[in-house]
Amino acid sequence: MNQTAKQSNPTACLIVIGNEILSGRTQDKNVAWLARELNEAGVKLAEVRVIPDIEEKIVETVNTCRTQFTYIFTTGGIGPTHDDITSGSIARAFGVKLVRNPQAEVILERHYGREQLNPARLKMAEIPEGASLILNPVSAAPGFALENVYVMAGVPSIMQAMFAHIKPLLKGGAKTHALYVAAYITEGLIAEGLTAIQAQYDNVDIGSYPFIRNNRLGTTLVARSTDTAALAQAAAQIKALLLSFTAEVFDEDLAA
Repeated sequence: MNQTAKQSNPTACLIVIGNEILSGRTQDKNVAWLARELNEAGVKLAEVRVIPDIEEKIVETVNTCRTQFTYIFTTGGIGPTHDDITSGSIARAFGVKLVRNPQAEVILERHYGREQLNPARLKMAEIPEGASLILNPVSAAPGFALENVYVMAGVPSIMQAMFAHIKPLLKGGAKTHALYVAAYITEGLIAEGLTAIQAQYDNVDIGSYPFIRNNRLGTTLVARSTDTAALAQAAAQIKALLLSFTAEVFDEDLAA
């Protein structure tokens, strides 16, 4: 992606790091929240990757993604234990040293007290050289930013607090808006008409999501676009399509 495109249509990739996510032991709760927050900032979450705590994989993924997206966000792996290897992996990805950050050390000392600042906790002050800190008002241990890569904790409450520090710094484009039209109707009946509507709008994304509610099968159609006029026109055509099959149409997401 060239620099002009990145500036006018900023995109983001979230890299979720952690064996516990891939094993199913921990359920990720950050994707949906971050997608909404980024949209509010005018940044589209274009891709999510879930990878293990393996240095080679982290380095490869970060270096691949940071050239393809405007912003990269990572969650997980910046704690005090042996399996928290994200910081060192990011340093390697950028070809810089992992160093004891004086500001991070002061933050941790204020939080724990010097007598409780053991080697494991000091590990959380090891930051890639040249990175700026991302403040953490919940548990003190900071995240960090290096170029377009923002490294945050995996715990949702901590990640959200860190992102609040990042959000004002993001340079976003137009906000994406969404309209919902739903009916108790199957996708097979409307597929052909829906394809025809989508073909008319290059700047509107239309998605179809089946659901079962009250033992009834239905479909929610979601139209998304930064162009509110085109979005309204597409939604009106979608609604008309549904009304050609049923008299009961809802302007809401029944799949939720």
